[in-house]
Amino acid sequence: MDRSPPAPPAPEAQLTDTRYESWVALEAGADPTERTGELRRAHEAFTSAGRVVRPVRPLVAASWRRSARARVNPDGTAGVELGEDELAGYREGHPLARAMPVIRELMDSYAKDGEHLVAVCDAHGRLLWVEGHPGTRRKAGAMNFVPGARWAESAVGTNAPGTALAEDRPVQVFSAEHFRRPVHPWTCAAAPLHDPRTGRLLGAVDLTGGDGLAHPHSLAFVQAVARAAESELALLAPPPTGDTIELSALGRDEALLVAAGRKVRLSRRHSELLVLLARHPEGLTGDQVLVDLYEDESVTPVTVRAELSRLRRLLGPDLLSSRPYRLALPIDTDFDMVARRLGSGAVAAAMGAYAGPLLPTSQAPAVVRIRARLAGQLRAALIERGDPGLLADWARSPWGEEDVSVWRALVAALPECRRGAALARLRELDGELGAGFAGST
Repeated sequence: MDRSPPAPPAPEAQLTDTRYESWVALEAGADPTERTGELRRAHEAFTSAGRVVRPVRPLVAASWRRSARARVNPDGTAGVELGEDELAGYREGHPLARAMPVIRELMDSYAKDGEHLVAVCDAHGRLLWVEGHPGTRRKAGAMNFVPGARWAESAVGTNAPGTALAEDRPVQVFSAEHFRRPVHPWTCAAAPLHDPRTGRLLGAVDLTGGDGLAHPHSLAFVQAVARAAESELALLAPPPTGDTIELSALGRDEALLVAAGRKVRLSRRHSELLVLLARHPEGLTGDQVLVDLYEDESVTPVTVRAELSRLRRLLGPDLLSSRPYRLALPIDTDFDMVARRLGSGAVAAAMGAYAGPLLPTSQAPAVVRIRARLAGQLRAALIERGDPGLLADWARSPWGEEDVSVWRALVAALPECRRGAALARLRELDGELGAGFAGST
């Protein structure tokens, strides 16, 4: 693979307007021909001198810089890593194979009628399936947009499936936003695909074609297909084997426990106990439970033992052991799933799994700490990501409707023509808090 470097980048130039990062490549009504010329000049400025100039979006500028650091040759082509025999066996056993029927059902006619391609890659950016209009497939073959080729950002530079994997977010890439010049005639939109249970990044689904795809609707369509594919994977997931406990405690005061084929709605106190035990698989002493569970210092160890005895009768002796108190089987919790997804950088997947604060009305000291830490980590990741869709989901939720920091981040992330309602809400919150609104963001 030819990966000789472009000219060394100069110190990173900042765009004149970094207040928001548009998540679509070309606004509705914009002239694609005019924008293509502007982008080609910007691409030349970057590959020759490392300068980022308008109208390059911050998302694309960041991807170009990563591409340059990876020493991607802007005039190269993708390499094929999986031959036909190896590819057939690999994709047959890949988790995304189970989602292909629904992806085809939703996208095939759209792709063929519009002379587009549908592609699905794995988490390494290797194309597993490339389907669609036969003529478009032949043209795409000239740049090795074929099954088995690796289109990771680190291998071929900025492109929708590769950058969607790198950013773990939906991405649309138009014309000369692509890092490699042979890809400049193309437009593509892609969205990442995750394992619905673990949040692990599995790959991405992509729609590739000409200028006709340079519209916000194409990105929204690909996002909807990704959600449908993940829902299909969730439906097809094997049922619990019976050797794992499942606990759902986000957004509800009374947790739901699934164990040995039984669904049990727990009392508030038992919900708190299960959250504590889930976070401490090594077990807890009675004194530790007392400190973590009760605000009232007058509560005695006898009360704790009585509560745990009632929980053992409810769960059965095979699930709850004593000395120390611990769960006898592994436990999967929705709040740990969110934390795992955040830890792997899958912010969108974490937000999708977050049904609300952990046991929202609980005042148990340990639960309050876990709840605040998880919510704080998620909202910090959302603010750092700056995705207007994810920020809007948080800001318009019952737990985020008064979150000034997130509303402020949402205003900054939205294009100026779309920020009116969010700006009005931010001013209202600032007024209520007596902070005063500092200028028009």
